[in-house]
Amino acid sequence: MRARLADRGYARWDGRLDAAACDALADLFGHLPPDQPGLRIDPTRCAALAAYRAIAPTLIDLLGPRARPVRALLFDKRDGANWALGWHQDRTVEVAEWIDVPGFGPWTRKQDRLHVAPPIAVLTAMVTVRLHLDPVGPDNGPLHVAPGSHRLGVIAEAAIDAVVERCGSAVCLAEAGDIWFYATPILHGSARAASGRRRRVLQMDIAAADLPGGLRWAADAL
Repeated sequence: MRARLADRGYARWDGRLDAAACDALADLFGHLPPDQPGLRIDPTRCAALAAYRAIAPTLIDLLGPRARPVRALLFDKRDGANWALGWHQDRTVEVAEWIDVPGFGPWTRKQDRLHVAPPIAVLTAMVTVRLHLDPVGPDNGPLHVAPGSHRLGVIAEAAIDAVVERCGSAVCLAEAGDIWFYATPILHGSARAASGRRRRVLQMDIAAADLPGGLRWAADAL
């Protein structure tokens, strides 16, 4: 896993979640409004899930004993809440309070949660995990990634197309219960899901290090 993430920036977890772990994940989506495609949730809720406990040894091996979820999002592509997402990097982290620290900014609020763009070194020290509740074939909005793009630092928007052309594109298909690990800064995007299909994903950003300058992960303040 470590070698695959370092080289390509993405890797499928070797195991698969069992039915009980998937059922517990599915319960989270009961709080998602039917017309809303995504929802940010308290990441501390994830640490108690059987699904998280299953991958915790891998995360500790990758990041160290303090690895924990610091951001969590539910995505549910379906009829009435479907979308496509162009190529981009995830560039923000969720923090507890606004403190001016060199290198951090701009600041934003997303679903009333405070976010900031950190220096790239913070992102490269993290891992992003996506847990799939539904089969994801080529027509069900799979994630596409640009292999190796995680090693290029912050990629200017105007340069994204050229980077994707140079790195190429890989598609991350999944069965129900599959889990994909990603280097957090990797370029990625996805298409709309086919009509009548559903694509539920719990995405977690995992970190082990503290933030500098008195900044705190929002998860550490809960």
